[in-house]
Amino acid sequence: MSPEPALELEGLTVSYGGLRALSGVSLVVPAGAVVALLGPNGAGKSTTLRAVSGLVRSEAGQIRVGGIRVDRRPPHAVARLGVVHVPEGRGVFPSLTVAENLEMVRTAVAGGVDPVGGAVELFPVLGSRLRQTAGSLSGGEQQMLALARALLCRPRLLLVDEISMGLAPLVVDRLFEALRDRAAAGTPILLVEQYVEAALELADFVYVLDKGRVVDVGEPADIRRGGLLGAYLGN
Repeated sequence: MSPEPALELEGLTVSYGGLRALSGVSLVVPAGAVVALLGPNGAGKSTTLRAVSGLVRSEAGQIRVGGIRVDRRPPHAVARLGVVHVPEGRGVFPSLTVAENLEMVRTAVAGGVDPVGGAVELFPVLGSRLRQTAGSLSGGEQQMLALARALLCRPRLLLVDEISMGLAPLVVDRLFEALRDRAAAGTPILLVEQYVEAALELADFVYVLDKGRVVDVGEPADIRRGGLLGAYLGN
């Protein structure tokens, strides 16, 4: 018997102030797979992730995590199912130190792993920044901190939103290396990403959104051959 998909969206519809952001979006993240959600700015990609984690309420449709409906659950209840969201725009507490940011996830870290030591193992540069406030870190270091916190929680479903935005290529490569390692270990990932080639290399499946609707879906090679992705991204 096949395992339940990590995530299923069926006919998801979301509006903000009367403006439709998502219109009947359906997608599946199979168990152990990486799915890239691509498309132009304003297509509804971040809204999709926010709906899954409970940060926005859907008007219609269903969201199932591991077969369990979550579209009417608050964010903390969704998080208890193992959904971890790395949001767009540096998901850290800027006034707390790096060490304090990491200590906050201690109870969520599996196997008694020390979150500070675990983060430094993932991203060694954080080892010399532990006493700094997170807001004083560079953009790349903040993203490393946000991703380290997420990965240390051993997510059953990882949502990652534009982790490369505004960062140098070497930093982006290191972040994607950490994502590749976690994907290889079987963690399902739904990835929103502007760095298209890196996303296509990591993904098992790709959905392309435009104006709140799915306009293309397939494996990365199919998406490349189809030519629609470049048209929707303006490439």
